[in-house]
Amino acid sequence: MSSLLESGEITVEGRLVDASNATLFVSITDGDYSMKAIYKPVAGERPLWDFPDGNLASRERAAFLIDRALGFNHVPETILRDGPFGIGMVQQWIDIDEDVDLEIFFRLNDSQLREVALFDAVINNTDRKIGHLIPEKGGHLYICDHGVTFHEEDKLRTVLWQWAGEKLTTDEITTLQSLLPFLASADANELRDLLTPVEISATKERIEKLISTSLFPEPNPEWPHIPWPPF
Repeated sequence: MSSLLESGEITVEGRLVDASNATLFVSITDGDYSMKAIYKPVAGERPLWDFPDGNLASRERAAFLIDRALGFNHVPETILRDGPFGIGMVQQWIDIDEDVDLEIFFRLNDSQLREVALFDAVINNTDRKIGHLIPEKGGHLYICDHGVTFHEEDKLRTVLWQWAGEKLTTDEITTLQSLLPFLASADANELRDLLTPVEISATKERIEKLISTSLFPEPNPEWPHIPWPPF
């Protein structure tokens, strides 16, 4: 699947009209093999005053790399590549389990949601909405839309506050500790190409704070802590 995502021919099938930036539903084919994906060209991004450096597509890829380094595997395979409208983010499409009521699910004390909450604290996600949760049939939880992440200021904004101020487990702290050598290693060279040095440094500081306090973060009183609309 990875090679197909990277080198297959992209054909645009439609557009997700509710998205604020150009978000295209595509098929990717190579001979007898095909898959569905989302393609977000950099050319279709709207400028954001608080994210003046880099682009959203790079942050989507960076979020994927952090998710894999954590070992959570909640972000679908995400790459940067050329497409019909230029370089952009291409991400594996996940079919949602429509039997899951997201209005109820996002409120649960669920272990996978807890992982997402910790992941969002690390990447400083400014826009975790209910609709970004994609439980698939079989039970695994995927998540999407990570373009507005890694800001150096505390801008965590999410619908997943059920663990705010709660103690991290020993396993969670160990997982966070494993990220620090990763950030300093050659394995993170791509991450350093995707983010600014300030964003990398801020990510390290967030991880260190999570470890030292051993607590899930609480809302920043100086910043709206729930995205609007929440779905």
